[in-house]
Amino acid sequence: MNDNLFNQLLESVQQMDEIARGERQPSREYYVTALKVKEIRQKTQLTQAAFASLINVQLGTLRNWEQGRREPTGPAKALLRAIERDPKHVLAALN
Repeated sequence: MNDNLFNQLLESVQQMDEIARGERQPSREYYVTALKVKEIRQKTQLTQAAFASLINVQLGTLRNWEQGRREPTGPAKALLRAIERDPKHVLAALN
């Protein structure tokens, strides 16, 4: 690995550490709103029950997300983002 690439990587890791310690704000965040969750599910042409089962969450949880009472976090948020970007392949992998 060349020195320039290594220095960029090191700087990135240091910035990540600062974000984790609360000393720096992330440069970008991905928000999944209620409308976005419903839109993602509808693009898959699945019912709420089928979609919840596919992503391994309770039906009530999915309903709460779609109605804005709660927001997905962590792995669920990442999975929804992946489905949004490439539904065909992600859904195939989940089946």
